[in-house]
Amino acid sequence: MRITQATLEHLDLLTPLFVKYREFYGALPFPDSSRGFLEKRLRRKESVIYLALPDDDDSKLLGFCQLYPSFSSLSLKRVWILNDIYVAEDARRQLVADHLMRAAKKMAKETHAVRLRVSTSSDNDVAQKTYESMGFREDTEFKNYTLPISED
Repeated sequence: MRITQATLEHLDLLTPLFVKYREFYGALPFPDSSRGFLEKRLRRKESVIYLALPDDDDSKLLGFCQLYPSFSSLSLKRVWILNDIYVAEDARRQLVADHLMRAAKKMAKETHAVRLRVSTSSDNDVAQKTYESMGFREDTEFKNYTLPISED
């Protein structure tokens, strides 16, 4: 298995799995909008996307993760948000997520980040166990809130 950073040339390979990821979380597929979203993130360098590929096949995507940059005012350092991670159904139980998260952790260290943040649904036990096995700890110091912004 190889981990590589996505470029614009990977959009056709990445988009179908990104659509499946969105559907997994109950979003409508919108393949054209999804591709446009990914293209914009890559073109503007607003995210870093890692791809897991088989050693001998550039046309099959095993999984991906997407990270967004943020910053900590308290530590005066960069923070990376591991916003999306998804493994193709036929590639599960092959440690794909572990390889992707190792690449994310390496990049966070190389960019002198103070931490890597991730969140998942409270009932996603598999993801929680995976994150904990990689060294993530549940945040017990802060409670997070969201404010939905509607288009009125």
